[in-house]
Amino acid sequence: MTARGFIQDKLEIKFLILYLAARVIEPVPFDTLLDLTLCDDAVDYFDFSECLADLVKTEHLTLDEESGLYAITEKGRRNSEICETSLPYSVRLRCDKNLNACNRALRRKNQVKSSTEPRPNGTFTVSLSLDDDMGSVMDLKLMVPREDMGKILAARFRQAPEKLYSEIIDLLLNTPTPEDEEES
Repeated sequence: MTARGFIQDKLEIKFLILYLAARVIEPVPFDTLLDLTLCDDAVDYFDFSECLADLVKTEHLTLDEESGLYAITEKGRRNSEICETSLPYSVRLRCDKNLNACNRALRRKNQVKSSTEPRPNGTFTVSLSLDDDMGSVMDLKLMVPREDMGKILAARFRQAPEKLYSEIIDLLLNTPTPEDEEES
């Protein structure tokens, strides 16, 4: 290990991984944990991989084989709390900044969902949903004739779901009804 950063040995890399795993809001894949851990220049891919495997072997972390997601265990959480002050303050600050961005992206991924499913008649159903911290904001299902159209709709929805929600509300509130036209 080259000591270009603040992390000096593999034990500190393990502390760093536990620190991150204890603060991420849900289990994450290898790549996400790697990106978060590479916040210090002294950490490299091979040391990270070895330390991560050790933490799984010692039951500080779990690896769900099916999903490939890593999660912290109670043992890992306890040891993280004990050892977190061993990490340099500047590294913890950088981690916290990266964790905020990661957790925001994870929350967003959980709040905005879209999928395209085939129907028996050869058409497709596009399901779009938007949630917030309180629950469902919008659930919308649309029929489209082709799968590629469904995937385009799903992708565009994921880019700006609030805009679509706002436009639907605006359209429903501002479109004259037959009763409105009779009053005129």
